[in-house]
Amino acid sequence: MNKNELVAAVADKSKLSKQEATGAVDAVFDVLQEALAKGDDVRLVGFGTFGVSHRAASKGRNPSTGAEVDIPARNVAKFTPGKGLKDAINTGK
Repeated sequence: MNKNELVAAVADKSKLSKQEATGAVDAVFDVLQEALAKGDDVRLVGFGTFGVSHRAASKGRNPSTGAEVDIPARNVAKFTPGKGLKDAINTGK
C-alpha cells in the first residue's frame, strides 16, 4: 500500500473527502516525525510503539573492493508492534 492508497482507504473508512483525508494522514506523519526527531517515543496502545534507537559507529567493508569503510554513529527509527497488531496479523483480521 502506498500513500495514495492509504489516503483513499482513510477517506473511505472515515467518510472524509480525499483532500481532508490527505490532510489528516499528512498531519499524523508530521507529528510522528517531529516527536521522533526530539527523541520521544510514540505509543499507540494496541498498535505499537515508534521510537528512536542509537547505532554506534562501526567498521564495514565495501563489497565490491573489499576496502574497510567507517560507518558513522547515527540514530534510527524503530517500530515495535503491540499485541493487537500482532494478533491481527496472525489471525488475518
